[in-house]
Amino acid sequence: MALTDFKALTFDCYGTLIDWESGITSGLSELASRVPEPLPRDEILEAHARHESYQQKVTPAMPYDRLLQVVFKRLAEEWSVPYRWEEAVAYGASVGEWPAFPDSASTLQYLKKYFKLVVVSNVDNRSFRTTNEKLAVDFDAIVTAEDVGSYKPSRNNFEYLFSTLASMGVSKDDTLHVADSVYHDHQPASELQLRSCWIQRRYEQRGAGANVKYSIEPPVDYKFTSMAQLVKAHHGDLAR
Repeated sequence: MALTDFKALTFDCYGTLIDWESGITSGLSELASRVPEPLPRDEILEAHARHESYQQKVTPAMPYDRLLQVVFKRLAEEWSVPYRWEEAVAYGASVGEWPAFPDSASTLQYLKKYFKLVVVSNVDNRSFRTTNEKLAVDFDAIVTAEDVGSYKPSRNNFEYLFSTLASMGVSKDDTLHVADSVYHDHQPASELQLRSCWIQRRYEQRGAGANVKYSIEPPVDYKFTSMAQLVKAHHGDLAR
């Protein structure tokens, strides 16, 4: 299918539209500074990914801002450094402060002219409301982990998404899922036969960063290194 054949684009948010790795490392900078030996950035991100994904499995109904409080506590324990609970609470509340990638808002505003836009994100509703101000677009629907009561890669989140799309008159076959994370998005999309587009934000870096590590890349329909490249490809399809 050409990009122009789709009726809806569904987006992961944090890691795809929002530079969560910068947000995470900034939010953890004070805690990490208490570790005697300086921690490399990727080591901080990988530890965060490990604790976050585990917590999402064992407490799937916990809102993301509260879940991050627990992640903060677990990181402090792992690094054997002191912390105050108020710091954990502040970290959980910092999601809305995480910066958008420079190409996100303008790309979404362009795509809004041609597609229905839907977010399906591992986040709580309060945090996303603040985030959405940075993205400067009115999404046609927003599906959060708080809405569903579970976190991606759970099938529940995608089944909820399909139901939401159906209520808008859009089928799964007319939808392209746009995301960075293989673990949270592309693997379940492949299993559910949902076409997907990989925005590989870490293409110049080694490792998975704040995403869960993967051993095999699932098949994707499109692969770009930025949202701007997605727009360029759409331009090309329009011209043809």
